[in-house]
Amino acid sequence: MLDIRLFPAVLILVATAPAHASVYKCVDSSGSVTYTNDSTFARSCKELSEDQPVSSIPAPPRAPASQPRATPSDFPRVTPEAQRARDGTRRQVLEKELLVEETALAEAKKALVEQEAIRLGNERNYQKVLDRLQPYKDKVELHQRNVDALKKEIGNLK
Repeated sequence: MLDIRLFPAVLILVATAPAHASVYKCVDSSGSVTYTNDSTFARSCKELSEDQPVSSIPAPPRAPASQPRATPSDFPRVTPEAQRARDGTRRQVLEKELLVEETALAEAKKALVEQEAIRLGNERNYQKVLDRLQPYKDKVELHQRNVDALKKEIGNLK
C-alpha cells in the first residue's frame, strides 16, 4: 500500500516522465514527403528511429506586406471613364435593390403588426403565440439586414 506522504513525490515522477511518440515519414505517389506522429494516418509510412538528429531549415525571408506588388504588363486596364460608367451602373442597381428591400421590409413589418394583433383560440399558451410570430420576426430581421448591407455598400462607393 502506498503511503499518502509519498503521493506528491510519485505525482512529480509521473508528471516529469518523458513522453514518447513515434514519428512516421510518409511519401505519397507524387513524391511529397509528410511527417506525422498519428499512427492512424501512418499506415504505409516508415517509422523513424529516435536517434536521428533533428535539423530545421529556416523559411526564406518574406517580403514586407507594405511593399506593393508590381502589376504585370499584360494586366487588363480600364479607362477612368469606363470605370466611372461601371460605378454609376452599380450605384443604380444597388439603389434599385435598396428600394425593393425597403418596400419588402415595410410589408414584413406590417404583416408582423397584423399578426401580433390576432389571438387565435388555440393559443392559450403564450409560447404558441411566440412560435406563430417567429417567422414574421425572422422575415423583418432578414429584410432589415439586407437594407443595412445595401446602405453600407452604397456608402462605400466613390
